[in-house]
Amino acid sequence: MAQSSDKLTESVREVEAGARTVAALFDEITALSQEDQALLRDLRKARADRAPRDVGPATLGQRTADSIAGIVGSWRFIIIQSVLLVGWLIANVFAWANAWDPYPFILLNLMLSFQAAYTAPILLMSQNRQAEIDRQSQRNDYEVNLKAELEIELLHQKIDLLRAREMERLIGVIQQLQQDLAAERSAK
Repeated sequence: MAQSSDKLTESVREVEAGARTVAALFDEITALSQEDQALLRDLRKARADRAPRDVGPATLGQRTADSIAGIVGSWRFIIIQSVLLVGWLIANVFAWANAWDPYPFILLNLMLSFQAAYTAPILLMSQNRQAEIDRQSQRNDYEVNLKAELEIELLHQKIDLLRAREMERLIGVIQQLQQDLAAERSAK
């Protein structure tokens, strides 16, 4: 009975030692090494340096270009312009004597050419501004993804280290049990 009590006490001590070892390993793994701390410091500094640069407040020209692009690129504008064009054509086709722009509608072509000549560069200005905003957003997304990849790689390394140390500890416990078992067998 005393022998089983001793074995039980010894087993409890081993479990407690194992728990302390696991806790120590956990503390060691969660604690940042000097290299990790330096990397995080650099990332924080770089993050502050790479904070998304504001495109800045939009100038009057940029705001105007954006609002014109918003108007010209809408279904409302297309429908209104289509109704006006059809009205213009009907008014000039059926007003034989008083037609201000008879067929082939040269005045209408001139007005539409002016409209296209002025709205095209304005739309391009708005698109260029939006493209710059998109490029900046893509750069920021790339940097975030790169940082996440590095952090995931670091976590993988730490998990592998934890697994290796736990395996070493388990192998040590198994070897100790084998030795105890061999000693017990030889004693019999």
